[in-house]
Amino acid sequence: MSVVVPVFNEEAVLSELRHRLTATLEKTSARFEVIFVDDGSFDSTPALSDRICDEDPRFKCVHLSRNFGHQAAVSAGLRYAGGDVICLMDADLQDPPEILPRLLAQWEKGADAVYAVRRDRKEHWFIVVLYHFFYRILSHLSSVSIPLDAGDFCLLSREVVDAINRLPEKERFVRGLRAWVGYNQVAVEYARDARHGGQSKYSLLGLTRLAITGIVSFSDRPLLYVTIAGLVISGAALIYGAFLVVLAIAFKHLVTGYASLMSAVLFLGGIQLVAIGLVGIYVGRIFREVKGRPTYVVRSLHGLEEQS
Repeated sequence: MSVVVPVFNEEAVLSELRHRLTATLEKTSARFEVIFVDDGSFDSTPALSDRICDEDPRFKCVHLSRNFGHQAAVSAGLRYAGGDVICLMDADLQDPPEILPRLLAQWEKGADAVYAVRRDRKEHWFIVVLYHFFYRILSHLSSVSIPLDAGDFCLLSREVVDAINRLPEKERFVRGLRAWVGYNQVAVEYARDARHGGQSKYSLLGLTRLAITGIVSFSDRPLLYVTIAGLVISGAALIYGAFLVVLAIAFKHLVTGYASLMSAVLFLGGIQLVAIGLVGIYVGRIFREVKGRPTYVVRSLHGLEEQS
């Protein structure tokens, strides 16, 4: 079993994470490795992770050259994981390591992917509400059935991981890719804890970017909705224009009004800007993909061999 843990400035939790992971995994019958993916930390996380690797060879580390983001770090961990099953979890202990045996039990029963569903979150109510609406909007828009309230905390078989690693896209939304590749997938519910220490590395802007990546990666419906809105507004404008012509011809009545005219112009201008911006998001993603830059750059490895 490989456990992939992205870390970014997590010096406050690494020791406790190591203790709880080791205590949990040693109770299973599986041989295991834990792969820290240091996503360009600038505190003592790189040194602490290397020291843990020196003290226990079951722990290994991938050091990225800079901060590439959580999804890139997860992708790097999947690339270097060598186990028959691979678990993904965050370092902040909001995803309890004690849940891993439950995920492993489902795999032993025949599941190819076991994802953890958050039924209780000990976070600020505003963040909880945002996540609630995001998952439901994504589920509605996506052409793939993406489970509600399921993050990256999961267990994947080697076959599933190999399928994800073969996908060519550079900007990755891993929980969406997990759903896209298919196979036999099973849910396990759990209560998500509060952070053990430190601060969340996802700002509101970062969460917004992640949400946009998820929606743009798995749906083109926003473009369809903007097109439909344009057709509806154009149809309404045509009908209104015809109505004004009838008034002018039949009743010699001309409708005047600067305020109403400006309101219509500003409304249509706003719709156009939103549409252009939406198209720009998709074009920007295409631009980043066609450049072919790697998702991440590895600075050094500790306890691992370079992948071809």
